[in-house]
Amino acid sequence: MAAVKKEPARILILGGGYVGLYTALGLQKMLRANEASVTVVDPQPHMTYAPFLPEAAAGAIEPRHVVVPLRRVLKRCHVLTARVTKIEHEQKAVTVEAADGHIEQLHYDVLVVALGAVARLLPIPGLAENGIAIKTIGEAIYLRNHVLTKLDEAASTLDPELRKRLLTFTVVGGGFAGIEALAELEDMSRFATRYYENIEPDDIRWVLVEAAGRILPEVRETLGVWTVEQLEKRGIEVYLSTAAKSFEDGHVVLSDGTEFDSDTIIWTAGVKANPVLMNSDLPVDKRGRVEATAALQAVGHPDVWAAGDNAAVPDLARTEQDPTATCPPNAQHAVRQARLLAKNIVRVLRGGQPKDYYHANLGAVAGLGLHKGVADALNIKIKGFPAWIFHRVYHLKAMPTFNRKVRILLDWMLGGLFRREAVSLGQINNPKEEFARASRT
Repeated sequence: MAAVKKEPARILILGGGYVGLYTALGLQKMLRANEASVTVVDPQPHMTYAPFLPEAAAGAIEPRHVVVPLRRVLKRCHVLTARVTKIEHEQKAVTVEAADGHIEQLHYDVLVVALGAVARLLPIPGLAENGIAIKTIGEAIYLRNHVLTKLDEAASTLDPELRKRLLTFTVVGGGFAGIEALAELEDMSRFATRYYENIEPDDIRWVLVEAAGRILPEVRETLGVWTVEQLEKRGIEVYLSTAAKSFEDGHVVLSDGTEFDSDTIIWTAGVKANPVLMNSDLPVDKRGRVEATAALQAVGHPDVWAAGDNAAVPDLARTEQDPTATCPPNAQHAVRQARLLAKNIVRVLRGGQPKDYYHANLGAVAGLGLHKGVADALNIKIKGFPAWIFHRVYHLKAMPTFNRKVRILLDWMLGGLFRREAVSLGQINNPKEEFARASRT
């Protein structure tokens, strides 16, 4: 009797971020021909290297260079530009909304949940209407143009109160995303004033609002205090242990009674797991993350794998001190988990056993604008210029693909020779405005 030919396993990867990209890269490298098919689903056709978004927003890096085109690098995978709307593991089906708007179901044998996190918005009046996040490359480009456009508007207005409002920029959230965005954009805005006859650097007001009593919780507290001191020396106002109460009509109200007008409100106050997971039949924890084993498999579902921001993976490096400890949601863990995840999937497909994820945290590093940084790595405190160099070297090494590494390095070299560009391309935000105006004349 002839042997029945085994069909290739259908591997479906939800998300094309750190975990999705690195898992797919590993699988396409290790899988044999006809051993399995790999499909990657993401609303965007690229992976964004988030640590470089602040520099892209400030003009230190060309925005296209901080994204990795999925179809270009995943040549042995199927890439579908679509948004996941429903996961039904009992039927082994995922519902997606494709780029053209149609709805379809995808079936799988092996599922990788790598949806990542989304911005966590609070019920603050005016936030949805006035807030700007910085989680995507589109938001980074928008922020750059927005800040420089406000300088253009302030330079032309004769209203002193409007000018003050236009030149007031507010950042909410004192984690790495908020501090790096604040520092880079503040650097850029003050640099740009040299091209305006009637705007001085001291005319620009940057405000940081953080509900906790410290910033940068990823580094030791003394470095957080040092960072606040450096920001304040630059004229940045820092409000700690202070919550935002309202942003209605651009009027900022803080919990300590402080009030002021601001045309720019940048929201970086936390993230949450993709809400699709809460509506799935997968096991999730109280924070909406997939409950996973140390081998990166969903608890009770060995054919479902999860890693990164949307997964509660036991942190074996800390479980002796805290049995409930899970890996923090950062790129350091996401990339390493993804590489192991790809190997584990191949092991299981070939009848083997998956290995547990173990990684001791190496520390954290943040850029604080041009030539300034802070790092807490390998139990060593680094400040100022050395930390800035360390920040750039670390993230250049971590940036996926040789192509992007070279492009970013060239951006930095050209920026050092010719200084950063400080020009607004505000037309990007409304590209048809001039065409519509011409049609009315």
